[in-house]
Amino acid sequence: MIDSRLLPLQRAMMEPPARFLVACGVRADQITLAGLAIGLLAALAAALEFYGLALVGLALNRLADGLDGAVARMTRPTDRGAFLDIALDFVFYAAFPVGFVFADPATNGLPGAALIASFILTGTSFLAFSVIAERRGLTAEDYPNKGIYYLGGLAEGAETIAVFAAFCLFPAAFPWIAWMFTIVCLITALTRCVAGWHVFGQD
Repeated sequence: MIDSRLLPLQRAMMEPPARFLVACGVRADQITLAGLAIGLLAALAAALEFYGLALVGLALNRLADGLDGAVARMTRPTDRGAFLDIALDFVFYAAFPVGFVFADPATNGLPGAALIASFILTGTSFLAFSVIAERRGLTAEDYPNKGIYYLGGLAEGAETIAVFAAFCLFPAAFPWIAWMFTIVCLITALTRCVAGWHVFGQD
């Protein structure tokens, strides 16, 4: 919901460290893969109930997610990089709640499963819209430099990361937070399906 508003600030903040990494010969794909590794370690930390470490890993994963795009724009963006960026983001988004499920399966299992299922719906509607939008030559005005057509919604990256941070800060409240965000994600998926129905019905 607020990703497009945060994008200019994010790019301004990422530019200095990205320039340093480019000067050091670091490639965008390397940052993407390192970010995934950190994200998976953060999920493991949550599973072991080291919630402070999980929060640090979450922050570092998101830092890597911003840096890889900045480095790519300063060097040479590639289709492989765009694919890795979006695919590995979804891997992280699925893995992080699983850590909390492993920490307390009896309490967190059902809300965690519902949350991940809602992520599948938001991700599927997002990617399906992007594929057909690309086929039709559509562009997203709010996200002109994204590797694929980026369709916003009520639950976007910023909201998801805020929820993940809340999991770390208030682990006992995981079920309630997960159920509430599941509803938000379902609304997001529904609005994207409605958008696809209307936009792609205009032949």
